[in-house]
Amino acid sequence: MKIKRHFFIQGLILNFSFLILFASCVSCQENEDLNESIPPPEKEDGRISLIIDPSLTYQTIDNFGASDAWSTQFVGRWPEAKKNAMADLLFSSENDEQGNPLGIGLSLWRFNLGAGSAAQGSSSGISDSWRRGESFVVPQTGEYNWSKMAGQVWFANAAKSLGVEKLLVFTNSPPVTITRNGKAFTSDPNLSNLAPENYDDFAIYLANVVEGMAEMGLEVDYISPVNEPQWDWTGGQEGTPFWNNEIAGIVRAISSEFTERNLTQKIDLPEAGQINYLYETGNKPGRSDQIDDFFNTSSENYIGDQDLVSKVISGHSYFTTSPYSNMVSMRKNLDSKLESIPNLKYWMSEYCILGDNAGEIEGNGRDLGINPALYIARVIHSDLTVSNASAWHWWLAISPYNYKDGLIYVDKNEQNGNFYESKMLWALGNYSRFIRPGFRRIKISSSNSNKDFLYSAYKNPETGEKIVVIVNSKYEDISIDLEAKGNEIKDLTAYVTSPVKNLEKMNLQLNDSYKIPKRSITTLIFN
Repeated sequence: MKIKRHFFIQGLILNFSFLILFASCVSCQENEDLNESIPPPEKEDGRISLIIDPSLTYQTIDNFGASDAWSTQFVGRWPEAKKNAMADLLFSSENDEQGNPLGIGLSLWRFNLGAGSAAQGSSSGISDSWRRGESFVVPQTGEYNWSKMAGQVWFANAAKSLGVEKLLVFTNSPPVTITRNGKAFTSDPNLSNLAPENYDDFAIYLANVVEGMAEMGLEVDYISPVNEPQWDWTGGQEGTPFWNNEIAGIVRAISSEFTERNLTQKIDLPEAGQINYLYETGNKPGRSDQIDDFFNTSSENYIGDQDLVSKVISGHSYFTTSPYSNMVSMRKNLDSKLESIPNLKYWMSEYCILGDNAGEIEGNGRDLGINPALYIARVIHSDLTVSNASAWHWWLAISPYNYKDGLIYVDKNEQNGNFYESKMLWALGNYSRFIRPGFRRIKISSSNSNKDFLYSAYKNPETGEKIVVIVNSKYEDISIDLEAKGNEIKDLTAYVTSPVKNLEKMNLQLNDSYKIPKRSITTLIFN
């Protein structure tokens, strides 16, 4: 989607210049109050001051997550040593003997509840077996088989055993047993693949799955019944378009069925394919403007009164991250719309680096290096600080593909193979490993900020511990002074992801300042 740029006619030169200077002073934190005091200038020796004000707080962080689609159905049956190693990378919050994190400590795991296309094989119409989805329902008989999805169940159990606090089950398509065409994708881009008379059956299916997984010891916290309803989904993988009124009907059916069974899982929606579909109509009338359509009391599709509907709206950051100026402006628009609905939170629930990035990241192919890691850190930063996202989720935790879509990459082999860590894994870890559920984002300001030098700050409300994440995309080290108003900085620990480091514990102190390595994502933690 091409995003129109709006240019304004230049007025008086002196007034315009003043506005530019004023904006540059406050750009260090895109959503800060413009009336706040302007931070001090950069010091003569080139050091940059970072000033933290823990008394000014923003959103509470709910979680950081990633999804098990589609690889874990195979990788979850690989040799124990290899899948345990991958589970540690994704879920562990432990350190090695040198104090370096063993993993990125995700706090939510997204479980892809497939539609059953895997059991259909080649007749599913999905040529890539790694993009077909398993289901607990056998398509040929409609009966439940709880031994299915064994690879995904293994990873969900591994997440639980390693301390991941939340489990979200999401569907790209209803099970093929109840779709219009018996497939996991639609035959008509203007027609959803679930007829209204089957909404109740879909709700019963989801309730059965929640109860069945509980019997396995896997307690589901959230159900996400639709995914990227704006796209046409006519093949290639599981999916179906939905219109907003259809989503509202499905949600009401789920809420009714779950309430009748005393199930308390929250319903997460609508997983918009782009964040602008949350706040504007765009080019998808009837499938967009979803904040107002679902949470404005005057809307016919209002479902905010449903007890099980999470007071969260979820969207995906795809195609809205470049150029940097557009990324910021679109997230400002989203945040402005969110403020119109009291107590409505925002989750950025899916992202990986796709194309159309205005030259800010080269190529679409697999890249294990630092460039895509710095890019996603910039996206995470903007989602957290501009649109005030309280959760941030990656797409494929494990990928066999030649795209920038994996935290871990694997050989495309169903029985066994090698796996490969990416810098994107560790860049996400600079946030997920240390910013835990319940932490609050707090004010941080500086004498210098641009797209190549970004920073955000958080605090543990129980202990007072502070966390600062700095993204230095520059090709030079940067020296900073760090000040926390009302607090003495002591016992500071730094963790660095760079071309040669993977979330490694380092001593960055240089006299009375700290040296932030070039081309790095750095997390500073202090009491």
